[in-house]
Amino acid sequence: MSRSALVGNIAAMLQDAGFVVSDRIAIRPKSFDLAARRGEDLLLLKILGNIDAFDGVTGAEMRRLGSYLDATPLVIGLRTRDEDLKPGVVYFRHGVPVLNPDSAMDMFVEGVPPLIYAAPGGLYVSIDGDILAEERKERGWSLGRLATELGVSRRTVSKYESGMNASIDVAIQLEELFDRPFSNPVDVLEGAEDVRESEPTPEDPAADPDDEHVVSVLTQAGFTVHPTSRAPFKAVSEDAGRRKKTNVLTGHSPFTRSAEKRAQIMSSLGEITRTRSVYFVEENQKRQSVDGTGIVSCEELAAINDPDQIRDLIRERARDPAEI
Repeated sequence: MSRSALVGNIAAMLQDAGFVVSDRIAIRPKSFDLAARRGEDLLLLKILGNIDAFDGVTGAEMRRLGSYLDATPLVIGLRTRDEDLKPGVVYFRHGVPVLNPDSAMDMFVEGVPPLIYAAPGGLYVSIDGDILAEERKERGWSLGRLATELGVSRRTVSKYESGMNASIDVAIQLEELFDRPFSNPVDVLEGAEDVRESEPTPEDPAADPDDEHVVSVLTQAGFTVHPTSRAPFKAVSEDAGRRKKTNVLTGHSPFTRSAEKRAQIMSSLGEITRTRSVYFVEENQKRQSVDGTGIVSCEELAAINDPDQIRDLIRERARDPAEI
């Protein structure tokens, strides 16, 4: 299956599951291919045939964007160079959860989350230690008795009951011993933070030197500007001057056909992420928006000294996501 067909299939699957899906991001560089929302669940999706192509720079970008936009970064892929991805298993690449399409279908369409995650050394599950301890005590088993049944140490059983994750073989043994499951589902929509290796959100990259003037003006106007390196927009700008945090997807370049295409994609993403989008251009334009993305010239921006006037100009030009 071609990557283009895979992206189309995933988009259709998400729509069947009740998600609203953005236009496909067909420009480069791109850290993700689609954004999708269902209620309060927002996904940023990278879709690959071979997930080995997912590098650390892209992973860091997706995790930063997830933090800025209150979204879950997620990779959906078919295989690594060595093996196909297994259904029902959550993998991780550079701190981002990875699923195969069948696992995504089960979770989003059928409402069946994965129970297994892959980590160095094999496949693991999250054990509900409290329930395990209750079941053991109801049977009158000591820690030593259960340890003997499982072929592990008494200390290991104690750790299971304290919340340590277990190998899939141990999870199967426990289910057979007590005739009930003890596995907790992996909460992929929370980034699977309870089972993935704890990694801090990577720091923002430096702004492109060509964008420094725009960043400076927005910062002086009270925005917190988070530059991007591979997204279809140059930055996510938080309006720190408002009581309620408002995000603005921000672009900047001369107004070319490529810039217009980026503005269109930013508008589609703004609808899904519930953000405004604004594109700063080098020259004055008669057009004030492209499909809902506000167009503001750097000359206009430089002529305004009042932070509130800059916010008002962005609100006037850029479509309010609340009106969509």
